[in-house]
Amino acid sequence: MRIALVAGEASGDLLGAGLVASLRQHYPDAEFVGIGGPQMRAAGVETWWDCSELAVMGLFEVLRHLPRLLRLRAQLRKRLLQQRPDVFIGIDAPDFNLALERRLKQAGIRTVHYVSPSVWAWRQQRAARLAESADRVLCLFPMEPPIYARYGVDARFVGHPLADHYPLIANTDTARQRLGITASAPVLALLPGSRLGEIRRLGPIFIATAACLQAEEPSLQIWVPMANPACRHLFEAQLQEANTCARFQLVDQQSDLVMQAADRILLASGTAALEALLCKRPMVVAYRISRLTHWLVRRLKMMKVSRFSLPNALADEDLVTECMQADCTPPHLYLAVSELQSSAERHAYVQARYLQIHQQLRQDASTRAAAEVVDLLRETTHAN
Repeated sequence: MRIALVAGEASGDLLGAGLVASLRQHYPDAEFVGIGGPQMRAAGVETWWDCSELAVMGLFEVLRHLPRLLRLRAQLRKRLLQQRPDVFIGIDAPDFNLALERRLKQAGIRTVHYVSPSVWAWRQQRAARLAESADRVLCLFPMEPPIYARYGVDARFVGHPLADHYPLIANTDTARQRLGITASAPVLALLPGSRLGEIRRLGPIFIATAACLQAEEPSLQIWVPMANPACRHLFEAQLQEANTCARFQLVDQQSDLVMQAADRILLASGTAALEALLCKRPMVVAYRISRLTHWLVRRLKMMKVSRFSLPNALADEDLVTECMQADCTPPHLYLAVSELQSSAERHAYVQARYLQIHQQLRQDASTRAAAEVVDLLRETTHAN
């Protein structure tokens, strides 16, 4: 059994590692190959390229890297068509993976797309095209399969692995002990993103916001988990350029510990917002893309929802404050973070909704995802 996988960034690398571990329960002698990161390599995947090669965000940012990405995909497609894996699993990275899956499917290779594109937010008609690429779509969120059902796409809700990773009740004391933070210290967690493009846009804004909050509350500790050395190097350069007297504690990775230890979180929109929900932490979610990309999104009416953060989308109500584009400025973010937990009644309600969503997503996702892949392979065997 040969199983090929492609993960496009750090979050996909984590999903891929969990999926590989569960698939080994069914196929202990299987060979796993493709594109991944350190987590997938540790799980035994032979990675032909590192997933950092694909971690590009934003329309115009992608255009700059397009020739390189197209060459990489062509080389990968040729290699996969030569080796003909029993199944190909594209993990997120839809702009890269879906076209690749379509060519492989046309060549008779079974394909699975793990992590649905955000069809609930962006151009739902894209769901119809996934049937051309994927024999099966594995969805992390319960609102996604009904959208695919309208277009006849085989989509299954498997839950979210992060919901399995985080305890239902976050252990703040343990997290603080492991990080060396005293129980009474006020802590703000900053998560400016896991991509360099995100940090370039949000880093200086987050630094200015946090500096103002610490100036108002001198005992405030500011913790910043960095996704990788490149992100850390860029953020350190931004701190030097800001020339601020504020104190920032940078740590390598450990975002789960930092978020569980924090009182409040300021973060870039994305998977980190879901993690903050799972930690049951008050948060402010920021989102900023290039002006040209934002203009195109609005001009072409590509975004179909008013809520862009995962907590608000999953709750179908405004649980967290979102600061997007023009509102993503130090004054706006300062006020939003300052107002967190200002109402005890509101805080209790939000905590209860976080717990409900956590329980809904807690489905032993890696095991269920692996079972869906195995089921597809068995259907193929029976059909032949």
